[in-house]
Amino acid sequence: MPAVSKGDGMRGLAVFISDIRNCKSKEAEIKRINKELANIRSKFKGDKALDGYSKKKYVCKLLFIFLLGHDIDFGHMEAVNLLSSNRYTEKQIGYLFISVLVNSNSELIRLINNAIKNDLASRNPTFMGLALHCIANVGSREMAEAFAGEIPKILVAGDTMDSVKQSAALCLLRLYRTSPDLVPMGDWTSRVVHLLNDQHLGVVTAATSLITTLAQKNPEEFKTSVSLAVSRLSRIVTSASTDLQDYTYYFVPAPWLSVKLLRLLQCYPPPDPAVRGRLTECLETILNKAQEPPKSKKVQHSNAKNAVLFEAISLIIHHDSEPNLLVRACNQLGQFLQHRETNLRYLALESMCTLASSEFSHEAVKTHIETVINALKTERDVSVRQRAVDLLYAMCDRSNAQQIVAEMLSYLETADYSIREEIVLKVAILAEKYAVDYTWYVDTILNLIRIAGDYVSEEVWYRVIQIVINRDDVQGYAAKTVFEALQAPACHENLVKVGGYILGEFGNLIAGDPRSSPLIQFNLLHSKFHLCSVPTRALLLSTYIKFVNLFPEVKATIQDVLRSDSQLKNADVELQQRAVEYLRLSTVASTDILATVLEEMPPFPERESSILAKLKKKKGPSTVTDLEESKRERSIDVNGGPEPVPASTSAASTPSPSADLLGLGAVPPAPTGPPPSSGGGLLVDVFSDSASAVAPLAPGSEDNFARFVCKNNGVLFENQLLQIGLKSEFRQNLGRMFIFYGNKTSTQFLNFTPTLICADDLQAITSEPADQARGPNCGRGCTGATGGQH
Repeated sequence: MPAVSKGDGMRGLAVFISDIRNCKSKEAEIKRINKELANIRSKFKGDKALDGYSKKKYVCKLLFIFLLGHDIDFGHMEAVNLLSSNRYTEKQIGYLFISVLVNSNSELIRLINNAIKNDLASRNPTFMGLALHCIANVGSREMAEAFAGEIPKILVAGDTMDSVKQSAALCLLRLYRTSPDLVPMGDWTSRVVHLLNDQHLGVVTAATSLITTLAQKNPEEFKTSVSLAVSRLSRIVTSASTDLQDYTYYFVPAPWLSVKLLRLLQCYPPPDPAVRGRLTECLETILNKAQEPPKSKKVQHSNAKNAVLFEAISLIIHHDSEPNLLVRACNQLGQFLQHRETNLRYLALESMCTLASSEFSHEAVKTHIETVINALKTERDVSVRQRAVDLLYAMCDRSNAQQIVAEMLSYLETADYSIREEIVLKVAILAEKYAVDYTWYVDTILNLIRIAGDYVSEEVWYRVIQIVINRDDVQGYAAKTVFEALQAPACHENLVKVGGYILGEFGNLIAGDPRSSPLIQFNLLHSKFHLCSVPTRALLLSTYIKFVNLFPEVKATIQDVLRSDSQLKNADVELQQRAVEYLRLSTVASTDILATVLEEMPPFPERESSILAKLKKKKGPSTVTDLEESKRERSIDVNGGPEPVPASTSAASTPSPSADLLGLGAVPPAPTGPPPSSGGGLLVDVFSDSASAVAPLAPGSEDNFARFVCKNNGVLFENQLLQIGLKSEFRQNLGRMFIFYGNKTSTQFLNFTPTLICADDLQAITSEPADQARGPNCGRGCTGATGGQH
């Protein structure tokens, strides 16, 4: 930066600032400001031309007044005039004023752009730096249109100084973030990657930030950056703190650059074996350094060291391909779980949540269950406790489900109100997903309602009713358990809803016990009636009419209740209508008609859990789905074998969609016939002239097809022209499939007709074919029925 010459101190500005500070009241400050504004306005409008120093001084005063919170409606042209000065201080103040006060819609933008172009063309590094900073600070679309094509040339030019390269890289990054469509991809993209080899680490740091953002949208353009990033990272990690003195922060060499390089590598899958070996050495070195005694007791040293460590662990988790590194990362995070620094405990729990979804590190994460449970009980910070709940949820499997659910229920009694609903959802999901004995599931949900009934949403108690209805082996136990729970003096309304529904359907299963006779069941439910809300009362009225069908001996008692004025003349229309209709039904209908109208509810056809959908909505799309999808798509069960099927169910019984809360369903039985020789019969070449020609699976489609082992919908095939999606559902020997064809081109597919080739042991019924596919999302469905295995 050029030296400040004599007179650049701007004594007048210093005096004005001093006067403002010495004002005793707001009124005195406004009076002094108005006086100064009038003086500046007269100077700008005067006949005598102002020199550069005076313009700079007055523009600085206007800038100071603006920063005090007052509006400035003049002086912009004088600031623009300062841009044409050859003095650094005057040009600097002009750019500063424009960056702060000029908006993107100003009429002066064209003049400002001309001045910036002149400075960029001057090849003066100081002036170029000021111009680039101004472009980045304003970052308007007009500036992006004017300079997005010129800045990349400056960035990759061989004669550009290092300081200008840094500014150009960060300026281009700002323009790309605000107007990505205006930054052209061209020859410069291959050259900018080589800035990762630049000798100046400041240039490398700025270039890494730019390449990381660009690679997220255009990975193919910048895939060569992987090997260069690994090479640069290797040099940093293996260097001593004295090798990079200018970029060593508290004995940690270039921590910010290391973090940026590790983030860049997370934009890509694991590299080629040769590069992967070098990257693995880097990651092992980072993990080893984390075990070394600290070289400084200052917090800055540990912060820099841990920043690099956590980013390295994030990369290990992202690649998910090195079992040794994943286990080491898990053990390292386990040491942080009891660290005195709250932030480290939080980050460790958060990272371990992701590790728990990997088949290589799931068992290692489970070894820390006692530490996590202890954190749940003793941690003071609510955000850390919430991460502990998330980790328990993530590490849960059949081997520890009962322990984890019990601990969550125990914690729920004292949990913060802000996270109670989330814990309730997670307990409900885990209890169903890992329930081998569904009596335990029923006990757990009833406990859940007892402990945190206000936070049990409709989805939860709907779900327990669906499961009880769909499982014959648990209906009697559920009726007995809710009957006993309802005998408590104070019951939550959700428990009354569950009890009313279950006793209305299956109360006859416990009616043989004198302690739970039909009349006792009715009196118990009716004792809660006056304490409930209108929707619950409506449900109880439905239960009463169900009792009329199940227990004729209490018909007269129930009719008396329905006939009472409090029901027939109820102010609520819904309750009044139900009472009138149920009373009439019980009076005029014959026994057979009553039995037909009020028969047991059929099994629910639902396949996907509404509770999981609610949890996804509450937590966000990226937090729950990542873990659940990884568990669904993983071909190896983390429990060491296939999911056990409860002994009470048989292959011949009606399939229970509620057997798995997440909607995974039971694994279909293995086909008894010979295995297919290849996947060639699975996909029809839709662009072939011959309708009977069957193409093999396209390259890359094997993974898509394998997903359908555990999923009922998804993308089956995709290339540059077409996307084929599949959605299916099955009921015993019947199945239905919808196949969707998406046009990915900008033109129409005319006379588009897919052909379905069906195996001999399947009978197919197809819907009408689509005549043509208009646009990207036109599809057709086909339905397959009866016979064979699906």
